[in-house]
Formats: sequence, C-alpha cells, structure tokens
Amino acid sequence: MNNSDTFDIKEELKKLPTKPGVYIMHGPKDEIIYVGKAVNLKNRVRQYFQSTNGKTDKIKKMISLIRRFEYIVVDSEMEALVLENNLIKENSPKYNTLLKDDKTYPYIKVTAGEDFPRIFLTRRVKRDKSRYFGPYTSAGAVRDTIDLLHRIFKIRTCSRRLPQDIGRERPCLYYHLGQCLGPCNGYVDKAEYRKHVDRAMDFLQGKYDFVKKYLTEKMQLASESMEFEKAIEYRDLINEIEELKASQKVTVTDTEDRDIIGISVLGHDALAQVFFMRDGRMIGREYFHLDAEAEEDISDIVRAFIGQYYSGTPYIPKELWIQTDISDRELLERWLSGQRGMNVKIITPKKGNKEKLVEMAVKNAENQLLKDFEKLKRESERTKGASEEIRKLLGLETLNRIESYDISNTNGFESVGSMVVFVDGRPKNMDYRKFKIRSVKGPDDYASMREVLMRRFQHGIKDAENEVNGSFADMPDLILMDGGRGQVNIALDVLNELGLDVPVAGMVKDDRHRTRGLYFNNVEIGVDIHSEGFKLITRIQDETHRFAIEYHRSLRSKEQVHSILDDIPDIGPARRRALMRHFKDINVIRAAKVDELMDVEGMSRKAAESVYAFFH
Repeated sequence: MNNSDTFDIKEELKKLPTKPGVYIMHGPKDEIIYVGKAVNLKNRVRQYFQSTNGKTDKIKKMISLIRRFEYIVVDSEMEALVLENNLIKENSPKYNTLLKDDKTYPYIKVTAGEDFPRIFLTRRVKRDKSRYFGPYTSAGAVRDTIDLLHRIFKIRTCSRRLPQDIGRERPCLYYHLGQCLGPCNGYVDKAEYRKHVDRAMDFLQGKYDFVKKYLTEKMQLASESMEFEKAIEYRDLINEIEELKASQKVTVTDTEDRDIIGISVLGHDALAQVFFMRDGRMIGREYFHLDAEAEEDISDIVRAFIGQYYSGTPYIPKELWIQTDISDRELLERWLSGQRGMNVKIITPKKGNKEKLVEMAVKNAENQLLKDFEKLKRESERTKGASEEIRKLLGLETLNRIESYDISNTNGFESVGSMVVFVDGRPKNMDYRKFKIRSVKGPDDYASMREVLMRRFQHGIKDAENEVNGSFADMPDLILMDGGRGQVNIALDVLNELGLDVPVAGMVKDDRHRTRGLYFNNVEIGVDIHSEGFKLITRIQDETHRFAIEYHRSLRSKEQVHSILDDIPDIGPARRRALMRHFKDINVIRAAKVDELMDVEGMSRKAAESVYAFFH
C-alpha cells in the first residue's frame, strides 16, 4: 500500500478504473476521513480534484486534507452500497454523515413453529418460523407486556422440549399459580393451547376489545361468586390493557408495517425521528443523532441514515416513509428487500394523512434537536472544545487522540503501568491498556515508565507495519505525562530511540500537588484553571491514576490470597484454584469444616485436614 509521502494523486487518478466500487480517502496521518461509493470510480473520484465551484465548505475542507486515496472494485452498485455502509460503520470517517447512536431494540418473539409455542423478549430477528412483534423502545415495557400475556393467556415460560418431554418433570410454580396451562404434563392439548397463543398474537396486533370483554365476564362471575380477590385481579388486568391501548394514540387506516422517518438539521448536528408503525398502530418512537452540516442536502442525510441504520437493525418493515426524494432510491429498495426477504418500498408522501404523519415526524425531530442543542453544545465545549483549547495552547496542527500514562506500586511491590486514551476529548475505554512491569525491580518509576512506553510504541510500530487495526496501531497526537521535565524526557528518549515524532507534555504541579501548567518544548506553559482545556487535563490525569490504581489493587489482592493458600501443605496451584472457585472468599475457606472442604473438586481428606489445621 502506498503512503502519503510517495503517493502521486495526479498519476493515481489516471489509473482509476471505470468500474463500480468504493473509494477511501486518507488524511495527513493516513487516517480514513471519507468513504464513498461510485458506479464509475474514475468519474466520481476525479470530481473531487477538479474545480471546487459548487462544493460545500465541508467538502472543500475534506479535499484539502486528502493525502492519498485507495479503492475497492466490486461487481455491482449493490455490492458497493453494502461495502460503503460496512466501511463507514467500521471506521467512522470524519467527513461522512455518521449515525452516532448504536441502539438495539427489543422484540417480542412468539415461537409459532413449535407445537407448544413460547413468548419472550429478544433483540435478534431471525428468518425462522417464529412471529416477531416490534421493535419496541422500552425493554421494561416489553417485559410488562409479556408478563401480562402470561397472566391472561397462561402461555408457558419454560424451555422444555415439548411434546418430547411431556410428563418427565413435575409442573413448575407458574402452573400452581394459575399462570400456565401445564402443557409439560399434558394438562392441555395442542389445539386448545394453540387457541391461547393465537389470542395472544391478536392481542399483540392491537386487538384488545375481545380480551377486555373476556376479562370483564370473568370479573363479573368472580364477583357474583364472592371471589373478590380474583375479581380484583381481573379488574387490574383490564386497567393494564387500557393503559397499553392509551399509549398507542397514532393510528392509520391500513395495517402495513412501516417506519416513518423525519430528519432535522441544526449547525453540525442532525437528528432523525423514527415512528415505528406496526399493524396500523404506532408502537414506539425513537430518535438518533447524526454528525452532519446545515449546508448538506437533506436528501443526502436521509439516504445516509437509511443506509447506516437499516444495515444494523434486525427488522425491516414493508415501507419507509420519508420527507424528500433521494438518489439511489431503487438501489436502496433492492438492498432493503434483500435484507428483509420481501419487497420494501421507500415512499415520499405528497398529500393527505400520510404527508401529515411524515411532517409530524419532522416536527418531532426539530423539537428534540432544539431541546438537545444546548446540551450538545455544552458537551462539545467540554470535549472537542476543550481538546481544541489544548491544541491552540501547545501550537499543535491537530489534536484528536491523547494518551496518558501512570505507574502504580506499593514500595516497589507489583509495579504496573496504565495507558488511557481520550479521543476528541472523550475517554475511549476500549483502547485502555494495562502493563505489568517485567524488567524493573523495586520502586523505580522512571525505569518502569520507560519499559511501558517502549513496549507500547514497539507494539504500535509492529502493528502498523503489519496493517493490524487496534489501539496500539493508532499513534497519539499528544502524550500527557503525569510528571514534569523528568517524565517528559523519559518519553522523548523512547520516541527518539524508535524514530517517532510525537509531541509530549508534562503536567506541572504546585506545592499542593495540583496541576498548574504544562511543560512543553522545555517551557512551562500556564493554563487557565477555569478553562475547559484545564478541566479536560484534570479528567485525563484522574482517569490515568484511577485505572493504574485499580489494576494494581486487583493484582495485590490476588497476591495476598495466593500467598496464604500457597503456605498450606498439600495445596498446590490446582487445589488452590479449586478452593477459590468453590468458596469465592478466603474468609469462607478459613471458617469451613473438614467435611465442607472435602466437597471441593479434587480435595482429598488429607488435604482438607491440612487446610483446616492451617487456619485453626
């Protein structure tokens, strides 16, 4: 693969094929900044490097950062669409419209293909003989609904294989509570049980009236028989149905499954509001934040949302209603139809109730975005804004990724190192790393830090050479050391030895051990303690200490437990592990009798007596 230093954009443009595919733009640090698809790669990619007339400021900025591009040729535009979506999700390029929220939704699954079906919550929709209802936006509401179905229709909750296992075990507690028909012991036949399941599925489709009538009759009979507790139970069930019905206010005249999508843009943020319509009723709604620009065409944002959201959601409805016509409509319909296994239509309603429903989704998106705008602005100031303050303070070209390191030990015991990572002012926990110091004996923080940094960056160089993705392959824009000049010099020595050029700053403390400034390029730079940049530096410092101390504490705890058990005759590593698995706590082992100790796997009487004698 070419790197940006040897990549000749003009020459590479001449080599582009006229075939469909995906193109990937790389920035100054070889990071992926944009991913796009094209029916004709040569024509599409060349457009970026021709006249900037008519291009948005966002695209102009992106073009100025391109150092090289690569492309992947595919057989069809459909393959290009799928690959584009996958690469955007995997790499989150800065200049693509990005779906920020990665939510999964609960569904109600009815195992209709079984002889005695079950009803339960799931977050995965499979192509099987089961019936799925949803998506719902609240797992709690789904569990309440399933609980209501079990109490009304007495559907089994167990996972026994029926009819094979009928009669093999006694009926469970739900049968004795009157909340299961007891198919596990043959108390109901398949046909009668299926009637209850069919009624439950009708209920899930919003057909509540027959259930209310049935429960009302039961309540009246119980009341007449002076079974008032039962009557109250039926009354409560009726009230729950009324509440469920009241929560589904929006309805349409047909019973198609559809999602109604409305999108609003404000500044650098966009918000998509989705109404989930199932069987003509709105069963829930949800909104999703996106990175976008006000100058972007709303149709492009709608298209990007559809591509990213429906490549991850487990259920695709028959129709999507949207506010504007989009490019690639037919291509997206074919792709969605392939995902669903049935035809899917993307519709832009132009009049009547349908248009009003889409307008309502757009209006909801506008209201939610306005409500969130101040919160998003404050969060941006706290994160990206704070990172930008530090960048300007130190005079850096870019500042996205900050890494910070710390050493923790107790009088040299079990020295450990921690690496925490902040990207755009937010902690990136998945990139945090722990180091158990190998080469240093005793409390030598400088030598320990040198080992940690050497291991981290050697690993990073190796991963980069082998094109391995991961936290080590991504190089930082800034290293923040907890100490001043001494810690900074250690880091610079390691980087120079490895031939790396990464800025390093040290956090300078006052007499009360509070950070007062940054040591950078042999100069102490003051930081306004009231600024967001200073607050970010403090958060990074606190997080680095916390992560190191937690790791050290866990190792110290393990060592204490192991050292006690290792002193017991006849207890080797295998029995030590077995004791901890069985009792979980050293104090429980201390209090155990010989017979209790013998219950441990692999424990002989002699070994059990040895443990007991050791503690007593």
